[in-house]
Amino acid sequence: MLCVLLVRFSSIGDIVLTTPLVRALARRHPEAKLVYVTKRAMAPLVADNPHLAEVVALEPDEPLRHLARRLAALAPPPTHGLDLHGSVRSVALRLLVRCRWSGYRKRKPARTLLIATKLDVYRRRVPVPERYFEAAGRLDTRPDGGPPEFWIGRGATERVAQWLSERRLADAKLAALAPGAAHATKRWPVAHWSALVEQLGAAGFRPVVVGGPEDRGLAQQLVAGGAAASAAGEFSLQETGALLARAAVAISGDTGVMHMATGVGTPVIALFGPTVEQFGFFPYRAPGAVLQRELECRPCSATGTSTCPLGHHRCLGDITPADVAAAVARVVT
Repeated sequence: MLCVLLVRFSSIGDIVLTTPLVRALARRHPEAKLVYVTKRAMAPLVADNPHLAEVVALEPDEPLRHLARRLAALAPPPTHGLDLHGSVRSVALRLLVRCRWSGYRKRKPARTLLIATKLDVYRRRVPVPERYFEAAGRLDTRPDGGPPEFWIGRGATERVAQWLSERRLADAKLAALAPGAAHATKRWPVAHWSALVEQLGAAGFRPVVVGGPEDRGLAQQLVAGGAAASAAGEFSLQETGALLARAAVAISGDTGVMHMATGVGTPVIALFGPTVEQFGFFPYRAPGAVLQRELECRPCSATGTSTCPLGHHRCLGDITPADVAAAVARVVT
């Protein structure tokens, strides 16, 4: 019997983007035991995925050798390992757990060259979800054309329903706003978000700001006038997914929230600044729109930086609230 380990320790968007592979493997090998290996904090992203037999979580501060022992003790024992991370930790795990391992190409040289010289040597634009399939070549598995999946448990759905009811938003046409990002150059200007809140309100939407505890301060700036509600720091990963599933549209930068929204089937308006499509992280097989500006300075980073290298941040600043509102109107009928 096949027992396949799928290893991706982080982060939110990367893990959600592995789910087309999970689904395709389950359909191609229905008899196989699929085991997902990730960090404890990320486990909710795949905990309710029906295609997985088990999720094995690396606990905080757990030595990797302990995780390896738990994986080696699985019944049946692992026959294949798919390294979907390509990190020092995942490579070390490959040495500790004996089975047939394979990985995928991250295309770092092409990415580095594009950032440094703007010379595009990508032969073709392969989305990251399809790059993961390179690791499953021995298992004769191919993309099925479907989107990512983020399965939500009943508890998360009920918690969000209660939260919306308490705020008299249960029947509202929600627009989920994700203004946060780990790096400043991936963040749309706060003034633009504030203006968008007003425009969405005039169009009949009730904006709700989503994000983690680190986004609470930013969210408070957007809800100060009462036109929007804040769920930033209120919900778990699954609960945030449940809220996104209730929204008519999600508006986000190049962040994990964008991929969470695609995983629950919510149309996404994605704002791309320092990063570009060649990197592979555009919304995958999902309704919505990508807004970006063609500038000679793009891309300037693979993950974003603390400040714009040229000091103007036009890549996102030049995308106006009116542009986003118009995109919402096109997507949400």
